[in-house]
Amino acid sequence: MKLVFPKVGTEEEVTSLARLASDIWHEYYHFIISVEQIDYMIGKFQSVPAITDQIRNQGYEYYFMNVNGSNIGYVGIKQEEGKLLLSKFYIQKEHRGQGYASQAMEFLVNLCQTRKLSVMWLTVNRHNEVSIAVYEKKGFRTVRTQVADIGNGFVMDDYIMEKEVVWEASS
Repeated sequence: MKLVFPKVGTEEEVTSLARLASDIWHEYYHFIISVEQIDYMIGKFQSVPAITDQIRNQGYEYYFMNVNGSNIGYVGIKQEEGKLLLSKFYIQKEHRGQGYASQAMEFLVNLCQTRKLSVMWLTVNRHNEVSIAVYEKKGFRTVRTQVADIGNGFVMDDYIMEKEVVWEASS
């Protein structure tokens, strides 16, 4: 099935995105971090107020991954200094392993090419072996580690991964 990537913009869409984020995060991350940290991170980074602020004031863009009118996942990006930060990349459990990550990565690479961005980068929890393997398969490589204090006694213990994007300069 073909994915489409509608851009998130309205309050209703942000609310839908926050609900989707909460569902995916609670399903996926409980084996990597505590439920308390999941709840804290959702509130800090993926709640309606947080997403609204990111879109309005911080330069983030969110896109649903939509199949046949159903949102099955989402990506969050931010363009900065010739690079694209892939801040969020999530797919519902029942839709994983069906080629949607590849279609989403193609969408993101095309976006980088259109915008003349030469690198896509992301952070991923060092213990998230499944996602690390997917990113490596998609051409990302680990460039460094980072431990970030996110408050409330929690840290994000991450790898920084990058993928070079090739685009042709117009002649």
